Amino acid sequence: MNLGLIIIQIVALFMALTFHEFAHGWIARQLGDRTAEAQGRLTLNPKDHIDPFGTLLLPAMLILIKSPVVFGWAKPVPINPLNFRNPRKGMMWSALGGPCCNLALAAILAIVFKAMLAFGIIIKPLLLFLIVGIQLNVFLAIFNLIPIPPLDGGRVLVGLLPARQAMAYSKIEPYGFMIVIALMYFNILDRFVFYPIDAVLRFLGIY
Repeated sequence: MNLGLIIIQIVALFMALTFHEFAHGWIARQLGDRTAEAQGRLTLNPKDHIDPFGTLLLPAMLILIKSPVVFGWAKPVPINPLNFRNPRKGMMWSALGGPCCNLALAAILAIVFKAMLAFGIIIKPLLLFLIVGIQLNVFLAIFNLIPIPPLDGGRVLVGLLPARQAMAYSKIEPYGFMIVIALMYFNILDRFVFYPIDAVLRFLGIY
């Protein structure tokens, strides 16, 4: 087991999750909800976003079993939709903030990676960190855009649907993660997750 790679994966994951949650709170703040700020969650300090299972235990288990994909989640940033002028639209834009931030971060890391290679700056640990960071951020963005609540994509879809259909669709949220796990088990999500991830990585010039 490569200790250096494990450290790189953990740091890259913490970075991706922290920016993801910060973006949710920041967008919500711009739209009138200061709940995250009031609770000290509008921060880029990773320790304030740690979820014991999603941020620590699950990634550790995936690393130990040498999973090809290491992922997790952070403690959700608190958002009160009643503070938005339009609660459904406010939740939709706040939800989009996380994946969009991860894609932007992946693009920045890709630019740094290409610049280092172009100028002949070969620092292997840093290059590896950039590659892992790019992959993790793209995976986190695309996976969260699956249109099943409570994932961000589900909240976006609820914001786009007419009110009656949105209310009916939002009722599946308590079962959302079970649905996602079932779809993953039967390889139904491959074309909706791994194909887009591959396309984004190719666009960024990583493959």
